[in-house]
Amino acid sequence: MARTSTWKRTERAIAAYVGGRRNPITGRQRGDVADINHDWLSVEVKHRAKLPAWLHDAMSQAVAAQRDGQLPVVILHEAGTRHDEDIVCVRLKDFREWFGGVTQP
Repeated sequence: MARTSTWKRTERAIAAYVGGRRNPITGRQRGDVADINHDWLSVEVKHRAKLPAWLHDAMSQAVAAQRDGQLPVVILHEAGTRHDEDIVCVRLKDFREWFGGVTQP
């Protein structure tokens, strides 16, 4: 039960952070409703005990290399796939500063 409540708490906290509302899991099919109800974002939250060290390292590199006016991002590419399917990772605080429309609780 503790694990379930942890991911639910995480979804609620992120929903509040971005100015949305957590959608309850009841009645949802995988992928048919976002984790968070928001006006302009479709948010899927993945809560893990620990994210991979290489991902933290990549973000640290992007942050260290940024210059004034730049948004630090990490782009994840899977070999053999089209680049328009790559995944862009950005820290939530940077996302909020750049794109607005989200609030911090």
